[in-house]
Amino acid sequence: MNDDIFTYRDILKKKFLKKLKKYCAYQERCHFDVNKKLHQLKADEELANEIISELINENYLNEQRFALAYVRGKHRINKWGKNRILNELKKRNISAYLIQKSLEEITETEYKMALLHLLEVKNKTIKAKNIYERKQKLFSYAYAKGYETDLINEIIEDIFSHYDST
Repeated sequence: MNDDIFTYRDILKKKFLKKLKKYCAYQERCHFDVNKKLHQLKADEELANEIISELINENYLNEQRFALAYVRGKHRINKWGKNRILNELKKRNISAYLIQKSLEEITETEYKMALLHLLEVKNKTIKAKNIYERKQKLFSYAYAKGYETDLINEIIEDIFSHYDST
C-alpha cells in the first residue's frame, strides 16, 4: 500500500486538528471546551480522542494552564469571587486538585481589595430608601459575583463604618 494515499478519515483529522490548533492558540482551552467544539464539528468519539491526545502532546491543551488563566482572568478582569470561579471550573470537569491550586494564586489581600473596590463602585450607583436596603443590594450583588457571605458582610461593615464615623 502506498503511504501517499490518505483516507477520508485522515483528511478529516488533519482538517479538524488545524481548526483546533487555532482554537486553542487563540486562548487557553480545557478538554471540555475542545470536546464540545469537536462535537459541533461532528467528529466521532474515537477521532475526538485522537485529536485531543495530539493537542496535549503538542502542548496546545493543558488543563493546569487553563485553570490558572481562567482563575486569573475571571478574578482580575470580571471581579468574580472564588465560589463562582469554582462552580464554573467544576462545570468544565476540571479536577478538584487543579481548582484548589489555581484558586491559591489569588492572595487574600488581592481578593479582599477586589471585593472592596467592587462594592465601593457599586455603592455609588445604588438607589435605596435606607441603609439596610443599600446593604442588602450590595450583599446580593457580591453574592451573585461569587464572594463568600462572611467576607461580604465584613467588607460591607467596613464600608459603612467609614460613613458612620464621618
